[in-house]
Formats: sequence, structure tokens, C-alpha cells
Amino acid sequence: MKKTVLRMVVYTKDVEIITGKSGRTARKLLTRVRKHWGKPPRSLVTVEEFCTYTGFDTDTVVAALQ
Repeated sequence: MKKTVLRMVVYTKDVEIITGKSGRTARKLLTRVRKHWGKPPRSLVTVEEFCTYTGFDTDTVVAALQ
């Protein structure tokens, strides 16, 4: 039986797919999420942090990442 690994991190390309925005806009959004949570630049953004900030449903985002 193959074990399914759920991703915990959201990358720029994921934000592009989820929001339909350009790469530059996706990077800006991730920067705002990091700033909101007090994270250093270039740190990873988790699915939970992204969903809490944007208001997206976690289950929907996780499904989009698979």
C-alpha cells in the first residue's frame, strides 16, 4: 500500500494555480503572508498560514495541491 504524503508548504506556483494570478502577484501575496505571521524573508509558508490569511478553505487548497 502506497502512503500518501500531504504537502504542508505552499509555493509560488501553487498560489498561481489556486488564485489564477501571475507569478509576480503570487510572490507578493506570499511575502504579505510571511510579513503577517512575522516570518523572515524566504521562509516557508504552510498551508494553514496561507489559508488563514487568505480565507480559503484548507480542504480545497489541499485538494488543489495534490
